[in-house]
Amino acid sequence: MERGYVLHHRPYREANVLVNLLVDGHGRIDAVARLGSGRRSIKSILQPFQPLIFEFSGKSELKTLTQVEAGAPPVPLSGHGLYAGMYLNELLVRTLSVHHGAENLFITYHQALMAMAARFCQSQLRYFEQSLLHELGAMPSLAMDAAGDPLEAVIYYRWVAEEGFWPTLATHASNSFSGASLMALEQHTIEATHFAELKQLMRLLLHPLLGNKPLLSRQLFSRSVHAKAVK
Repeated sequence: MERGYVLHHRPYREANVLVNLLVDGHGRIDAVARLGSGRRSIKSILQPFQPLIFEFSGKSELKTLTQVEAGAPPVPLSGHGLYAGMYLNELLVRTLSVHHGAENLFITYHQALMAMAARFCQSQLRYFEQSLLHELGAMPSLAMDAAGDPLEAVIYYRWVAEEGFWPTLATHASNSFSGASLMALEQHTIEATHFAELKQLMRLLLHPLLGNKPLLSRQLFSRSVHAKAVK
């Protein structure tokens, strides 16, 4: 039996559903599952943030999902944590294909969900994005600059695609980041003072993978914040 999470699902032909899964030891797997009916229906558990155990078969890229069961209660995300979970799912669907492997991402994803359910913090998103970029081979070194010199906390660095971080005097440019923030990400010691810079950094690094199409989860979060502000 395998274990995994549904990242996204949609109807597929009659009484079937097409699911994008993140599976322990496999990475992303796309599969077709038969929903069933009555007490045997699995519709209620084929949902995001619901740990699953199942089997899958098939030699093509599109697998067949069988013997699907809930592996544990759903991860109880709410508030900002819920939108953050939706963002992680959308990020994985948009950037991770069945060809990437990414066998180790399941544990990182599961730990991120559990942490966000306990108490949401922006740093959890940055660490997950960092892990995803590592898996995709798109995470630059946070130990050395583009010239091979160690990063220094008091220096600002300009990000140049396909090169790395270069020391800069332009501290307020949109592609400039303090060595302190970069080192905090590398050492997993992010604090509130690093949030804005690292959010911008991750948007820069993820943009080539995501393209120009807006993220739905980000739009939903913005609408929610706006709706609360006008009440």
